[in-house]
Amino acid sequence: MKIVTVVGARPQFIKAAPVSRAITARKGTHSIEEVLVHTGQHYDQNMSQVFFEELGLDIPRYNLGIGGGGHGQQTGKMLAALEEVLLQEEPDCVLVYGDTNSTLAGALAAVKLHISVAHVEAGLRSFNRRMPEEINRVTVDHMSELLYAPTPVSVDNLHNEGIKQGIFMIGDVMQDAVAQHLITAESKSRILRELGINRGEYLLATVHRAENTDDPKRLSSIVSALCLLAKEDIVLWPVHPRTLKNLQAVDTFPANLRLIPALSYLDMLVLEHNAKIIVTDSGGVQKEARWMEIPCVTLREETEWVETLEGNWNQLAGADPNRITRAIRAAKVKFKTRSSSCVQPAGAAALLIESLVEWGKAPLPVVSGMRERENTDSAISARTC
Repeated sequence: MKIVTVVGARPQFIKAAPVSRAITARKGTHSIEEVLVHTGQHYDQNMSQVFFEELGLDIPRYNLGIGGGGHGQQTGKMLAALEEVLLQEEPDCVLVYGDTNSTLAGALAAVKLHISVAHVEAGLRSFNRRMPEEINRVTVDHMSELLYAPTPVSVDNLHNEGIKQGIFMIGDVMQDAVAQHLITAESKSRILRELGINRGEYLLATVHRAENTDDPKRLSSIVSALCLLAKEDIVLWPVHPRTLKNLQAVDTFPANLRLIPALSYLDMLVLEHNAKIIVTDSGGVQKEARWMEIPCVTLREETEWVETLEGNWNQLAGADPNRITRAIRAAKVKFKTRSSSCVQPAGAAALLIESLVEWGKAPLPVVSGMRERENTDSAISARTC
């Protein structure tokens, strides 16, 4: 069986790594050939290439080099380029991750050619349709034949939208990645030494969502909040390229608010694991904080990862400086001590590959060189949620 995996942004590289490793490890009659396609959505060295090196991912067979641009322009370029790749490779399935424009373009290119789509992180919902990520994830779920849901809540979301077949609750492949790489990161990374900082001495901030970085008022409020936090703590802020572009109008920052370049994956894991508290608008960082037992304050009004809110490990604070500082103080009181244990793997990648292999055993008719999937019952339908 041949699958084409479409990635384009750093969270997708992280998620794809344990799955690609599981594919490589599988030998014998029911092996899988994976063709990795990088759309080029993230094109900064620290946002892309270094991730392949650190995660042990093979160099993509195709690098489309799409780069930036508006949502429509970027997605359109990806769609055209991916269609050419799929016509050449003729895969059995296209595997997409998450909720980016690369995810949407990969799924659209596939279904237009009657190629099945498998969506990893299916069923996530923030219920904020102003977020482009929400539109992408909802649309891709309704195009997918195989839906890999990470949590019971995500399964319920799919059921509520009338999607009842092809759902597999496998856990979170990103947790597998963190479990695999955190120990390596702690032994190899020198980021704490380079920054001259120790465990538990700092807050870690990340800001990259368009709703925060492209809205001058919200970004100004977040910067004000980080400046307030820097009066009591060192605040490390690895600055996303999108955010850096929009910070040009800010003249000075307090000494304890330290802006640093975007980091490699291993360095970022180490900073997360050793932080006192994390302040972020990233879905992936919210999860990583919870797995590492680091309290988190989220710079949004909602989250698709509602499980992280249990026990107040994660607090929603929006962009209001007062809400953000109150949440930080509450976290300091509640979480005076925490575990430093390693993250346990979820086993999601192995379950995903097992289900793909079972699905691939179903006899399917061939139409014009492509396998026709429409209205075909899967041999593993009994295992769906």
